[in-house]
Amino acid sequence: MRIVHVITRLIIGGAQENTLATVHGLRQRPGIDVWLVSGPTYGPEGSLEADAATLQDHFIVAPDLIRPVHPLRDFLALRSLRRIFRQIAPQIVHTHSGKAGFLGRLAAHQAGVPCIVHTIHGPSFGKFQGALANVLFRFAERLAGRVTTHFISVSNAMTRDYLAAGIGRPEQYTRILSGFNLEPFLAARNNPELRKQLGIEPDDFVVGKIARLFKHKGHDELLEAAPAVLRKFPRTKFLLVGDGPWRRRLEHKAAEKGLARNFIFAGLVPPGRIPELVGIMDVLVHLSRREGLPRALPQAMAAGKPVVAWDCDGAAEVCLNETTGLLLPVGADVAPAILRLAADADLRERLGRAGCALARAQFGVEEMVAKIHDLYMQLQTRNVISNKPQAD
Repeated sequence: MRIVHVITRLIIGGAQENTLATVHGLRQRPGIDVWLVSGPTYGPEGSLEADAATLQDHFIVAPDLIRPVHPLRDFLALRSLRRIFRQIAPQIVHTHSGKAGFLGRLAAHQAGVPCIVHTIHGPSFGKFQGALANVLFRFAERLAGRVTTHFISVSNAMTRDYLAAGIGRPEQYTRILSGFNLEPFLAARNNPELRKQLGIEPDDFVVGKIARLFKHKGHDELLEAAPAVLRKFPRTKFLLVGDGPWRRRLEHKAAEKGLARNFIFAGLVPPGRIPELVGIMDVLVHLSRREGLPRALPQAMAAGKPVVAWDCDGAAEVCLNETTGLLLPVGADVAPAILRLAADADLRERLGRAGCALARAQFGVEEMVAKIHDLYMQLQTRNVISNKPQAD
């Protein structure tokens, strides 16, 4: 079976890591020939193209597949993708992310690909953006949905939102959680030397956050909550992992509030370094207004860390309130939850232990790849996929 995965860009992020893990995992399966097509990767969020380059001639960069809406380049990208699909003649095209999901599915349909699968990593529409944008993106998703054979959702919340928007039918959806390599997180430890390198003292309480420094990620709200936390626990450090276009603004805001010594901007780090940074955290907070199912939550849970999250999209499916973490309404003040965890080591231990058990049971990368492979096989069994390659 020949499969082409398509994604808009390979920045360091959950959807991108998920896609690469899926491609690499499927390559180990007998009878599976996997290709990856991506647009060019640029910007402060970093790049995973070096990982994709190990696919050699099975990795293609489509130069006109860019994230912003651009009518001319979008037309050229559609034409390029259609040509690629006709040349490779896959039985499945599996798309990821907004732009690649829209153009990739239309191009696959035009090229006569017999099965088109789309993974919903996060919402394309919702309260986080304006009315006009929501109308346009809902229309685009409905249009692409008409030629989609099956949807994979990283959370039940995504399935509910898309069905409510009139996209697809319930039987077209399968939830497959975004798995990752558990072992480095299970082995994560509180490394005194790493703390020292980052200016964190042995008895500091570390509140971690892993997210792009950009809108909808809740960094401003964490900065607003920090003074209340510091009044009761002055030895608190806020460790922000990630980079993005808002970094300078956030650094300036922290300095303006007199919090520069308490906020540590670790910057962009490769995915392989995330476990050691999670290891020095005492709690992880995730305050997002737009996220399919935040990867940072199960990663922290695998390391035995309690989590605090806003109840946005799929967060409630892993941050089980009072069981694996503390779940708050979107926009709620996070300070009381942080203070509660800072004051109660037993609570941190209990939540961390339950979170680790959940992550072990549900988020292994091998399980994710196996479920995607099984879905492909089921679609083939239903005679959705032809066993014969298409003609060029």
